[in-house]
Amino acid sequence: MAAAAVEKKPNPKRMQREVRRQVLSSGIGTKSQQALKLQQEQNKQERKARSREGKRIDAERLFELKQQKKREKHLRH
Repeated sequence: MAAAAVEKKPNPKRMQREVRRQVLSSGIGTKSQQALKLQQEQNKQERKARSREGKRIDAERLFELKQQKKREKHLRH
């Protein structure tokens, strides 16, 4: 039972991983740097949403154009 009471020395690699997790979870940088990063992420999300919407509108426009051409071809014969 005396061997169980003696604490083992922690694994250095495991300790290093735990320290890295703690540093990453707390975030690196000042509050202003973190605020800038958050703002950049929000701008990125908005830009992606606008881009998706633009692509969808273009696809709809091209589809309608193709449909119109198809109808005109059908009417000519």
